[in-house]
Amino acid sequence: MTDDTTPAHTFTIPASVPAVALLGPADEFLRLIEDSFSSRIHARGNTITVTGPPAESALVERLLDELVTILRTGQNLTRETVERSLSMLRTETREKPAEVLSLNILSNRGRTIRPKTVNQKRYVDAIDKHTIVFGIGPAGTGKTYLAVAKAVQALQAKQVNRIILTRPAVEAGERLGFLPGSLSEKIDPYLRPLYDALHDMVDPETIPKLLTGGVIEVAPLAYMRGRSLNDAFIILDEAQNTTPEQMKMFLTRLGFGSKMVVTGDVTQVDLPSGNKSGLRVVQDILDDVSDIHFAHLSATDVVRHKLVGQIVAAYGEFESDTHEAGADSHERRRTR
Repeated sequence: MTDDTTPAHTFTIPASVPAVALLGPADEFLRLIEDSFSSRIHARGNTITVTGPPAESALVERLLDELVTILRTGQNLTRETVERSLSMLRTETREKPAEVLSLNILSNRGRTIRPKTVNQKRYVDAIDKHTIVFGIGPAGTGKTYLAVAKAVQALQAKQVNRIILTRPAVEAGERLGFLPGSLSEKIDPYLRPLYDALHDMVDPETIPKLLTGGVIEVAPLAYMRGRSLNDAFIILDEAQNTTPEQMKMFLTRLGFGSKMVVTGDVTQVDLPSGNKSGLRVVQDILDDVSDIHFAHLSATDVVRHKLVGQIVAAYGEFESDTHEAGADSHERRRTR
């Protein structure tokens, strides 16, 4: 609530930015901003007046500045862009929303791939700076998708000569030998998400040629054994389903001029009961090794349907509570 004594702040939309681009069709973005604050926000022509607490008015002005900066890069605003920009400002991250949301990784067929959260940008930056990067987080946080985008970018820039995408072929307790079909038919379902990402980033008609020529290789993890991979961008996906021995085998395939990205979700391990996850173990082993970076993403970085983020957060809270209850029960038994 505001009163007549509450100071008003004005923000002038630059002449180079169409008001409708900032405010949205039928003032959709303006209403979204109004609903996010207690201040009264009014637009007239190219002037936006904010009446409310000084700290909140300052935050609204910072948000409008960031949105104008994004528009000046040639990117159109969406509800998601406005919501994510406000979220970043409220969490007071060192990165500005425009820096995060305007970072172009790759463009193909009129679509540009960019990070959508601060942690995603930090993950992408880490891939540029380090030889081996681990992207660890729940489903929907863009771990694999962004890694594939960086791989295609590196290939197009001739920083590497080939891309190698691999996954362990163990999920949901199934064994390849018990599945019907040829070896290729058995393997393809496990690798399909990697093909799907490629199809978003490379012209589909060129993919068969790139695969045939060995410029892009999509293969199960077992095919990496005994190889030395030079001048390549190598991605290991679903790494939580590797054993410690498989993880060591994969990491020691690194050759000269290559870069590795390892992605996985340690909360969704499909290994047989009693088997340790190589992704969990490797964090303790390599945490202090230089030029290796561990990037962690969370439910706040989920970029799928909003419900996915809420589901991930709910499961995380449930598992944390269950773990604490189990620890308390164990402690009570121990002290009897």
